[in-house]
Amino acid sequence: MAAVMVARQGRELQRYSDSTGGRIVVGCIPYRARAGSDGGEVEVLVISSQKKGPAGGVLIPKGGWELDESMDEAARREAAEEAGVVGETGPALGRWCYRSRSYDATYEGFVLPLRVTAELERWPEMGARRREWVSPTEAIARCHHAWMREALQRFVDASAL
Repeated sequence: MAAVMVARQGRELQRYSDSTGGRIVVGCIPYRARAGSDGGEVEVLVISSQKKGPAGGVLIPKGGWELDESMDEAARREAAEEAGVVGETGPALGRWCYRSRSYDATYEGFVLPLRVTAELERWPEMGARRREWVSPTEAIARCHHAWMREALQRFVDASAL
């Protein structure tokens, strides 16, 4: 499946949290049944950080929730822009507040599961990120961000993997 898409840029449409004052971000946990399994084993898609060295690691797709989109639309947009996948979202796994490592701000983040229905051959951040299907346990072990690890664990618990 091919798509022509350009990643959104700029902060003029960003939502900001009344409780923290920082940006509101939406992420997703892209998942699929493991190839060759009878539907019982699940893999999640992680992406590489754009940061190099110890600050890197793997991430789940996430980014700013903009004023002209729903939470669901933001999660699906981030999945397409950063990981090159499209799919269907489920209910939010929760809300997290976390300190930005780049800015002096506390962000509010929401994470939704995203059942992947297609992988794109080309996507906006394909030159900057690698994508990799791994077990949820491996994703948790390799992710450097505590709030993302907790979201992954909630996904595992909710899915009864």
